[in-house]
Amino acid sequence: MSDLTGEIIDSRYQLQRIIASGGMATIYSALDLRLDRIVAVKIMHSHLANDEDFVARFIREAKATAALSHPNIVAIQDQGWNEGGAPAVFLVMELIDGFTLRDLIHEQGALKIEDALRYFSPILSALSAAHKKGILHRDIKPENILISKDGRVKIADFGLARAMDPGATLTAESSVILGSVSYLSPEQVQRGISDARSDVYAAGIVLFEMLTGVKPYDGESPIQIAFKHVNENIPAPSTLRSEISQDLDALVLKATANDPDKRFANAGAMQEEFQAVLQKLDPKRRQLSLELDIPIQAASRDKKKRNRFDVRIGTSEAINTLKSVALNTTGELKRKGEPVKEKTGGSSTAELRRKRKLSKRVKRNRTIALVLVLAVLFFGYKLLGGGNKIAIPSLAGMTQSQAIKTLAGLGLKADTSEIVFSEDVPQGMVILSDPAGGGKVSPNGTVRLQISKGQERIIIPALAGLTVESATALLEASGLKIGRISKGFSATREKDLIVSSNPAYKSGARKGGTVDLIISQGIEQVNISSYVGKTSDEALNEITAAGIIVNSTYEYSDKIPLGTVISQTPDGTEPLARGSKLTLVISKGPSAIFIPNVYSLTELKATSILENLGFQVKVKKIGSKKVKSVTNISPAAGSKAKPGSTVTITLG
Repeated sequence: MSDLTGEIIDSRYQLQRIIASGGMATIYSALDLRLDRIVAVKIMHSHLANDEDFVARFIREAKATAALSHPNIVAIQDQGWNEGGAPAVFLVMELIDGFTLRDLIHEQGALKIEDALRYFSPILSALSAAHKKGILHRDIKPENILISKDGRVKIADFGLARAMDPGATLTAESSVILGSVSYLSPEQVQRGISDARSDVYAAGIVLFEMLTGVKPYDGESPIQIAFKHVNENIPAPSTLRSEISQDLDALVLKATANDPDKRFANAGAMQEEFQAVLQKLDPKRRQLSLELDIPIQAASRDKKKRNRFDVRIGTSEAINTLKSVALNTTGELKRKGEPVKEKTGGSSTAELRRKRKLSKRVKRNRTIALVLVLAVLFFGYKLLGGGNKIAIPSLAGMTQSQAIKTLAGLGLKADTSEIVFSEDVPQGMVILSDPAGGGKVSPNGTVRLQISKGQERIIIPALAGLTVESATALLEASGLKIGRISKGFSATREKDLIVSSNPAYKSGARKGGTVDLIISQGIEQVNISSYVGKTSDEALNEITAAGIIVNSTYEYSDKIPLGTVISQTPDGTEPLARGSKLTLVISKGPSAIFIPNVYSLTELKATSILENLGFQVKVKKIGSKKVKSVTNISPAAGSKAKPGSTVTITLG
C-alpha cells in the first residue's frame, strides 16, 4: 500500500507517520483535527478494500472491540470509509505509547516470575471480559499485547474476533486457519474450530513463554510446529526453570491441555484459578496486579431489594436464606441478617398465651421452610447435573455421521432435524450441539445437533440495461443491497442505464451482501480535427488511437501530392462518438504524367527513372552493339500518360 502520510481521512484525521504495517492493514499515528488529540488510524490495504470478506472482517474488528469496555482492551473510537481523497476503509483506535510483550520478551528473555504474573493478570482480566460478552479474540499472542510506558497492559487487534454465536465460532475460512501457528490449539489445527477454550490455550502458551523466555515448540516450518501442538503435550514450565512452583505448572498445563474439555471452560474460570495461585504464592497480598487495571466492583443493590426473598436467586443463596429462616428461634419469620430483639422481665398470663400462639406459628413456619429447603436441594441437584448423567464431548466441526457415531457410542441419540446455512462451517458438518461440549444428558437421552447447509449464496440477476431504481427493487427482493455506484462510457447502453455489476450476472453473493453497479454515461465523445493536407499515415494513426473507425478511399489529384489527404467526412468540426466511422479521401497523385527524355541512357538508368514515376517499362533491343543505349521512346518524350501505363524503350 502506498504511504498516505499527510492525507486527511474523513475530513478529520491527519495521518502523521506509519506505526506498523501488516498483511491486512497499515497503522498510522494521526491527529484528530476535531478533538485535537493523537490517535491511531488503521487503514486496510487498497487491494483488499474491494474484497467483501476482508472488508467484513475489518468492520467486524471495530464492532467486536467497540462492544467491549475494559481498561485492558484497546478502545475503538471510530470506523468508516473515506469518501473524499484517497479511498480507504479505516478504523480509529486509542494510541498506546509503549511497546509489545514480544519486545519485552526479546529484550529480557524469561521474565521474573512476579513480573510475568503481574503482566498476565490484566491479560486474563481483559480476555475474561470479552468471553463474558460472547466475544472470542482468536489471535492471542505477545505481538497483540501492548504495554504502555506507564505500565498499563492492553490487548489489541481483535481483527480475528468473532461472536460466540452458532455458526460463528470457526476459524476456518476459505480453508485458511487464522491466527499464529505457535499459539493455535489442536482443535483449530485439526478441525478448524475454536471456542473460548482456544483463547485459553493461546493464553496458556503466552504465560509459558513469559515464564521461560521461549515458545514450547520450535520447527523448521509452520506445519511441523502445528503437528507438535496436535500430537505432543506442552512441557511443564518448571522443566525449563526449576524455581517455578507446582501450582503454576498445573495452571499452565491445564490451560494448554490437548483435549479442550480438560481445559478451563473460559478465561473467567482460568482467572479464578490464577488468583488462587497468586494467593498461595504470596498470602500477604490479595493479588499481583498492575493496580491501574483493576476493574471497579459493581455497586451493591438497594437494601430493600436485597432483603426481599426472591425465588430467582442462585441455589446456594436460596439454601442459605432458607436455612437462616428454618433455624430462627425467636418466634418471628425473620429475614437473614436482621437483629434479634430479646425480651426481659416476667411474663403475664396474656403474654404466655401469646407465646403459645407464637410457638404454633413458629412450628408451622419451620415446617414450610424445611419443605422449601428440601425442594430447592432436590431441584438444584437435578439442575447441576446430579445423578448418573453422561458428559457430552465437543462435537462442533465433526461431520454429521461422525457426531451420530460418537453419540451412539455413549448410548445417546442424535436429533439432526435442524439444518441451517453457515458462512464458516462446510456443508454436512456440525455447527453446535445442545447440550454443548462439556454439558451432561441423561442416559439414553437425545442431543440436538445443528447441521450446516453450507454457505447461502444468492444468484445475481440480470441487471444490465435496467435503471438503478429497478435494479434496487430487484436486488432487495432477492435479499441483496446496492453497493457502490460508479459511472462509465458505454457503446451499448443508453445514458443512466446499468452497464454491468460486481459480482457479475449469474455469480453468487452472500445474503445481505452488496452489489456494485456501473452506470452508463452514454457513448464517449471524441474531438477530431481536420486532417486535410496531412499524410495518410499520420491521419490513420491519430484517428484510430482515438477509437474512431477509418474508411479510406483514393482519388487522382493534379494538385494534392500522392498519399496526402484530399478530404474527410465528417470534417472534424464536431465531436464524434467513440466507435463511429470517418471517411478519408487520399490522393493517388496526378491523373497523367509527362514522359521524360531518357534518350542515350542505358537500360538500367532509363528503366529506373520511368518506374519511379509509376510507369510500366517494356524494353526492345536491336542491332549488334555490345553496349546499347536508348534510341527510341513510345509514347514520345514530352507527352502525357496515366500512371501505371506502359512505356516502351528501344535499345540499339
